[in-house]
Amino acid sequence: MDRMRLLTWLEMAMMAALALVFSQIKVFDMPQGGSVSLVMVPIALIAVRRGLFAGIVTGLVVGILQLLFGSTVVNPVQLLLDYPLAFAALGLSGLVRLSGFESKSSRIMVLWSGLLIGVLGRFVCHFISGIVWFGQYAPEGTPVALYSFVYNITYLLPEMVIAGAVLTVVLTSASSLLFPARDRLA
Repeated sequence: MDRMRLLTWLEMAMMAALALVFSQIKVFDMPQGGSVSLVMVPIALIAVRRGLFAGIVTGLVVGILQLLFGSTVVNPVQLLLDYPLAFAALGLSGLVRLSGFESKSSRIMVLWSGLLIGVLGRFVCHFISGIVWFGQYAPEGTPVALYSFVYNITYLLPEMVIAGAVLTVVLTSASSLLFPARDRLA
């Protein structure tokens, strides 16, 4: 394995570990699962820094670790949707590349766009899970899809805003964390 690939795998492992630690520092917890934390930051950071594959694999690892450190499981398919697949979907943030943009405002917009793509992927996983397995918690007369939408957006939107703010600070003050220095390893 060449040094660059090894470095990428090491960064992915460190970001997964950091995401797990950040997931334990919560602003608030939702009653049937979900919380607001900084778990998205390391996953989105590695996705933007190293690309789609690194982001998806890191998110997948984080989802599996989340299962091991406490989770709400009611069905094997729900387990897959709410943990490995949902966090892997955050890796879709790697669809964007900041390196093609020179201005700070363009890079910030692209960064937030990538984060939005990842969060939408995660939202879809949780939304489906909420409709199928957590619909019984919907108040009487409330459509299950509306309940799942509101429930999941209640914690995903604040978490995205917090992650976006942190990543914007990183981009504007320590941008080297988002851009790998490939030539330093030669």
